[in-house]
Amino acid sequence: MSLYAGIDIGTSGVKVVLFDEEERLLADAARPLEVSRPHIGWSEQHPRIWWEAVVACFDELAAGHPALMARLAGIGLSGQMLGAVLLDDKDEPLRPTILWNDQRAIAECAELVERLPDIGTRSASAPDPGFGAPKLLWLARHEPEVLAAARLLLLPKDYIRLKLTGEKATEPSDAGGSLLMDVAERRWDPTLCAAAGWSAERLPPIRDSWAAAGGLLAPLAERWGARAGLAVAAGAGDNMACSVGVGAAEPGDVVVTVGTSGVICAVDAAFHPAPDHAVFTSAHAAPGLFLSLGVVMSATASLDWLARLTGCDAAALAGEAEAFMASGDWRSAPLMRPSHSGIRTPQNRPDAGGILDGLTLGSDRPALGYALLEGVAFQFAECADAQKAVGVRFEDMRLVGGGARSALWGRLIATMLGGPLKVPEGAALAANRGAARLGRAAAGEGPAVLGRQPPVERVVEPLEAEREALGARYRAYRALPINALPGTA
Repeated sequence: MSLYAGIDIGTSGVKVVLFDEEERLLADAARPLEVSRPHIGWSEQHPRIWWEAVVACFDELAAGHPALMARLAGIGLSGQMLGAVLLDDKDEPLRPTILWNDQRAIAECAELVERLPDIGTRSASAPDPGFGAPKLLWLARHEPEVLAAARLLLLPKDYIRLKLTGEKATEPSDAGGSLLMDVAERRWDPTLCAAAGWSAERLPPIRDSWAAAGGLLAPLAERWGARAGLAVAAGAGDNMACSVGVGAAEPGDVVVTVGTSGVICAVDAAFHPAPDHAVFTSAHAAPGLFLSLGVVMSATASLDWLARLTGCDAAALAGEAEAFMASGDWRSAPLMRPSHSGIRTPQNRPDAGGILDGLTLGSDRPALGYALLEGVAFQFAECADAQKAVGVRFEDMRLVGGGARSALWGRLIATMLGGPLKVPEGAALAANRGAARLGRAAAGEGPAVLGRQPPVERVVEPLEAEREALGARYRAYRALPINALPGTA
């Protein structure tokens, strides 16, 4: 029986998982990653740490499971999106990669709109400092020597594939986040490239996500006891890989991810961009489909922040919040907008800070924990409202991500989205499974494998008895001001 490896290059870590043809997890290896924050609002990682982590994971698997590695038939990749990897003429990174949650290029977003007023329509997303084009303008202004030496722009998982295969390529699901691609046509757009001061000649070929985009290099195959030349798929952005990992490949399928950030991924047969509400519309990693993404910039990252601030473990804090709601005091809890990394959907305010309203001397840690979980759920509701307003359907909703472990958080989100959320079996590995499915498709099975749905582990039901009171608090939340952080106005 053949095996397939799914590589997930996340912000906080790299994980490689081996699945068999029944999608049973046979082995896995993981390595943590650190984020460099040299200035407030900056977020960087050097590509070498991703590659070192991938190599370490495969070395561990080869040492511990040589018989499994010998059966490896395909590799797929899932990657954190939007990172701008700039390579020189020797394919070496020129600087640390500016990540998806970096906020330095706020002014350059406005500059892009001045250069190309219809950029949101052309690129299917309003400019945001996390996307590629504003970063290029920022580098042109602050590090022109880097751009002068750059010969290629890649995305994080594309760089890893280059190291695995020696081949340069990308695919549509991830490439749309560069703001250099015509999403509807799945090709580089010369007008968008010109607005960003970048040439299409310095961009890689675009392949289908499920297509083979190179074969495993012989020295790596020998090192890991695998077959040289085995197929490495073009792969997908992490949200798209996660979606196919739970079989979301029909219009109306929705995947709600509660991770470092929060994302609503809604599968759509039609092209329904909503750039005026900062909805990111992308090609899906499954054939002929689009994905509408509403983004909450900080989900578990905000919970981790409050846990550190109050000297508590994040899981314990979520438990305290659940007990607080059960006590009935939640109706008078403070309101929180936990936009610690700015706001994308729907207001497009990367300069915004978080807000806490209604503190009293009785506001304790459980009350703040509840307010945070509720605030993230309210942000998801704002995303869904923006997506539905342009015709995106919400029918079969699934819940994944680390935040799904909190029963209360899931029920708050289900309530605000208006329906139950299915938690698939193995939801924590959805991105890895999606990547492995892409590798399996590239190895010869084709894209039909991408729509298979894993069994449902449990169903998260809305809080029907609290729906009216939560609706009133949501309306009060929507009335909170959005203030620019000092120094960004």
